[in-house]
Amino acid sequence: MLCGAAVVLAGSVTAVPAEADASHAAAAAPVAKAGWKKCGTADYPTLQCAAVQVPLDYAHPAGRKITLALSRVPHTAKTYQGPLLVNPGGPGGSGLSLAAFVASSLPKAVAAEYDVIGFDPRGVGASKPALDCAPGYFNPVRPDSVPSTPALEQANLARVKSYAAACGKKHADLLPYINTVNAATDMDSIRRALGAQKINYFGYSYGTYLGAVYAKLFPERVRRLVLDSVVDPTGVWYDDNLQQDYAFDARHRAFMAWIAKYDATYHLGTDPAEVTAKWYAMRAALAKKPAGGRVGASELEDTFMPGGYYNGYWPDLAKAFAAYVNHQDAGALVDAYDTYGAVDASGDNGYGVYTSVQCRDVSWPRDWRQWRKDNWAVYDKTPFMAWNNAWYNAPCAFWPTAAKRPVNIANAKLPPVLLFQATNDAATPYQGGVTVHRLLARSSLVVEQGGGNHGITLSGNTCLDTYLSTYLSDGTVPRDRAGATADAVCQKLPDPKPQAAKATATKTAADPANTAPGAALHRLVRFHG
Repeated sequence: MLCGAAVVLAGSVTAVPAEADASHAAAAAPVAKAGWKKCGTADYPTLQCAAVQVPLDYAHPAGRKITLALSRVPHTAKTYQGPLLVNPGGPGGSGLSLAAFVASSLPKAVAAEYDVIGFDPRGVGASKPALDCAPGYFNPVRPDSVPSTPALEQANLARVKSYAAACGKKHADLLPYINTVNAATDMDSIRRALGAQKINYFGYSYGTYLGAVYAKLFPERVRRLVLDSVVDPTGVWYDDNLQQDYAFDARHRAFMAWIAKYDATYHLGTDPAEVTAKWYAMRAALAKKPAGGRVGASELEDTFMPGGYYNGYWPDLAKAFAAYVNHQDAGALVDAYDTYGAVDASGDNGYGVYTSVQCRDVSWPRDWRQWRKDNWAVYDKTPFMAWNNAWYNAPCAFWPTAAKRPVNIANAKLPPVLLFQATNDAATPYQGGVTVHRLLARSSLVVEQGGGNHGITLSGNTCLDTYLSTYLSDGTVPRDRAGATADAVCQKLPDPKPQAAKATATKTAADPANTAPGAALHRLVRFHG
């Protein structure tokens, strides 16, 4: 999950780092035009693909090159508004399929005016070289994330230390250059490869920070900028991660209350506290005897954490929970883990880039005693994801590269910018949207009141999507003349209803969690810091 550090960064957002100078110097280096080839699918027949070479080190633009993979859904209208670069977050998320999703989800008349451009950032997916620090790092069964004994703490510490060491050994030539400033500079190389004077940009989650950093480095190259589910740039990355723990715990409690509301379906109790107690009892049991030899306490957290991103998963997760508690059905829990929690090869790659970017971007506490103190304090108040999240980020305490300085994304040089934020978003809590609204002088903030999903546009909320489409169509943003925090407010979508009974939690194309509005987006957008 996305997370951040009070000790190191509170109040310490600084000037644009020195890499910015190298970025602008590199902007004069030649970039070959993108050569597009057909790579359409049955669902997206007009999709095209290309590759662009960029410097590994922008301070030495004539040196070693790396390759970025691009995708494009070309414009079809006579009115052409330029390229719209899209990014799903991460860091480490592949953006190739997001281009097709955005192009097919926007109103046809709006999408037709843009070349929608997806890309795999440096180190990700089809870009070369791709990071692969330690394949199988998340294979079950891992030690219990809660270090309730010295032995458990040491087991978890050994894992994260070994991961950092493996990355350093395997990718020593790449790690110094995997960071947000370089990824943003890559975006400007993509702009030049497209032959565009300016770009439009639409980013989710970590993609909001990437977009804000790009806008800081290249404000004169920004035409339109949409940021959905906004990272708090004043907490990158340790503080932001701690704040996530509180928000994910709140979303988990909301999920438990939803299950209690539908006791007639799940038979786990009508009192949210009773349902919550059964969930933690299940966790304790799995710590002693993993379900199917695959789902221990840590894997259970991995399985249920996506419910904090998207409530469309709640019915499926609740069904697996009920099957295990009421019928000792370990298979249902294993199926749910395989669907929501298991990490495949692309996940290994994404995690490698995630750690490389976040550990390189800014300073992290290097004294483990600080992590222990901070995370036990959080766990005492919000236990759901506190230690799981801590270990997810803990390689940064032992990372083999030196840290950069954070970017002050404050910006008064941009055209109108459009921000979207749900009030109960767990991965990027609400304050991030408010903070960026303040830092970007001409931004407008659209709030989804009561919403808890992460990535809220193009997910079925017509109110939100109307603001998005209007902005992309003619640049109009809402303005609240009364000076309220939000310039516009949309109400959240209703929570899901329970599924009809099925034998197992195995996913099919007909399952509501796969077909409900927003499901396609939430398989692409993820920010685990």
